Amino acid sequence: MDEVNVSQQYYIATKSAPADDRPRVLKYGTMFAVFDRLGDIRRRGLGEQGIFSEGTRYLSELEVRLWNERPLLLSSTIEPSNFLFTADLANLDVSRGNTVVIHRGSLHLLRSKFLWRGASYEEFKFVNYGMEALSVPMTISYAADFNDIFEVRGMVRERSGRMLEPEIGADYVVLGCDGLDGILRRTRIRSVPGPDEISDKEMRFRIELEPKGEMTLAFIVVCENRSSRPQELAHPQAMRRVESEMQSLSRLLPRVSSSNSRFNDCIKRSCADVQVMTVGNPETNYPYAGIPWFSTVFGRDGIITALEMLWAEPSLARGVLEFLSSTQAIDVDPASEAEPGKILHELRHGEMANLNEIPFARYYGTVDATPLFLVLAGAYYERTGDRALIEQIWPNLQAALDWIDKYGDRDGDGFVEYASHGDRGLVQQGWKDSNDSIFHSDGTLAEPPIALCEVQGYVYAAKLAAARLSAHLGDTRATATLEKQAAALKEKFEEAFWLKDLNTYALALDGKKRPCRVRSSNAGHCLYSGIARADRGKAVAHSLFSPDFYSGWGIRTLASGEVRYNPLSYHNGSIWPHDNALIASGLARYGLKSLAGKILLALVDASNTLELHRLPELFCGLERRPGEGPTLYPVACSPQAWASAAPFLVVQACLGLSVEGSQGRVVFNRPLLPEGIPQLSIRGLRVGEASVDLLFEREIDTVRVQVLEKQGEVEVVATL
Repeated sequence: MDEVNVSQQYYIATKSAPADDRPRVLKYGTMFAVFDRLGDIRRRGLGEQGIFSEGTRYLSELEVRLWNERPLLLSSTIEPSNFLFTADLANLDVSRGNTVVIHRGSLHLLRSKFLWRGASYEEFKFVNYGMEALSVPMTISYAADFNDIFEVRGMVRERSGRMLEPEIGADYVVLGCDGLDGILRRTRIRSVPGPDEISDKEMRFRIELEPKGEMTLAFIVVCENRSSRPQELAHPQAMRRVESEMQSLSRLLPRVSSSNSRFNDCIKRSCADVQVMTVGNPETNYPYAGIPWFSTVFGRDGIITALEMLWAEPSLARGVLEFLSSTQAIDVDPASEAEPGKILHELRHGEMANLNEIPFARYYGTVDATPLFLVLAGAYYERTGDRALIEQIWPNLQAALDWIDKYGDRDGDGFVEYASHGDRGLVQQGWKDSNDSIFHSDGTLAEPPIALCEVQGYVYAAKLAAARLSAHLGDTRATATLEKQAAALKEKFEEAFWLKDLNTYALALDGKKRPCRVRSSNAGHCLYSGIARADRGKAVAHSLFSPDFYSGWGIRTLASGEVRYNPLSYHNGSIWPHDNALIASGLARYGLKSLAGKILLALVDASNTLELHRLPELFCGLERRPGEGPTLYPVACSPQAWASAAPFLVVQACLGLSVEGSQGRVVFNRPLLPEGIPQLSIRGLRVGEASVDLLFEREIDTVRVQVLEKQGEVEVVATL
């Protein structure tokens, strides 16, 4: 059995079942909150609940009690734009001896909360629906452990910071910790009106209500550190500010809807989730990866999310390109896996990162973010015609190309491979970064340096993207050289990676250039990049829909016949929406849009069974069973940016949609709508300063494209 060292592999430990299988999540900027359906933060289960800011948990406990009992949950939800949590609660029966003196449901408590600019704003609205006056004893208990997110994930530290003496006022308490990194972190908790009693552990209230009487209490938690003390606003003022900000954001994305209500629910939630992963971040227009474990900048995740959303919202691509250019590695640093021209993998701000207890303060241990950075730059230019940005980051693009040739291809064999420079970073540095994800057919782990099949495809696409950009900038010599390099890589790739007997590409080549003869979804990414030969690409495509791969909910990361297959694992048999989206895009490239449509319907069906219709980071690869939804993975991030954005890329694949920004043109190449979606509309699709509204209707063998309205100069071309 493979052993996992939590400290070295940064494994997310699962030592008990989750306290709540339907947790609620809020996020704004570097702050996020995870709590149960009542709105409480409890220490049970995985222990992942809390209010977090910049990689630290500022509130580890928050529990409300009425008459010394937890309230009765009636319902709770996160509203559609993702900024507001609401819960309808009621009192339990209150007894004195054998007599019920206050019947359950006499008191209604509407609890709501949202995050904005470093603070959690919470409101409790009490209504007495009983016939008699109520005197309601209410207690709010709280605690702050100031744990680093990696401690919450299961890592054990030898030392921690010094907890400060609590500061207590009439209506507030401040809990603090002097961190080992020299940063003073404080949690300021305040209620309006103030409580009847207050301590460092709880506030006690006595709520007096006449029959049909109402009363409202505000509860505010502010996360402070040495450099930041967020401005605390009155609850109604903060509410107006965040509502205005969310409304402004919602107007940027085109409105996508269909005659299928399940599709509409899925796409609306995806829009909201991508926005919530982006709004308020100090890195402008950069979507963070996922909540709770990855609520920060990840290079690969940001790039793929931007690619998925590119046709609908190119500002994300611009934000990702600008930030990753500004953080591109300049020097060689083995500890952080940095090499000149390499693109960032991960950025962390917590105490453990500041103290170098983990290597992720600014970490470059990824083999694919650098070629994908080039792919995104090329796609962004085609989408927008934004020559100014390409010229601005051109030195960064050239440095990325140099990294591919000098550092990425470690042994000069023409393939880009990776090997960890020490024992503190990630062992596997592709998107499947579990330590057991790259192996041979007998289950033996591949020895580094490892050349992944999909990475060669990304490099191929990167060279072609750079060639096109060079042509736009007038460097025809560079264009010819890059095209020649791409063609040579494609030929060499076919020779080294194709497995004729398995009808697929090898998962990887190990350090001795032996192919890992394993059937994996990685081969599907070779369709996305276009490196696969036409006939072989189609063979791979059909194999991905065999019962070994296709569960009914999507394509598994690993075929069920492989020795390490486990549908409950992170990377060896699970289903990832973003993985399926990239494969769907590749299917369309190889003329197999009907299979892309099958993936779209599977994701929509999965979304329809999940609470809030939210696509998580991944779900288990178990076979689809009638009348049931997909089996959830216990520590999956939800929302996760590239999962949320996945339906947008699959819609693009089905419609054969491309936007040619410099030409002011929208093109649909042989559009397809799957049977479950007979009609679809896209309203407010922006092309430069212009916009267009479109309607698609499925007919017998084709899809009719109708322009409903145009504002400005934009051309629509459809090839049926």
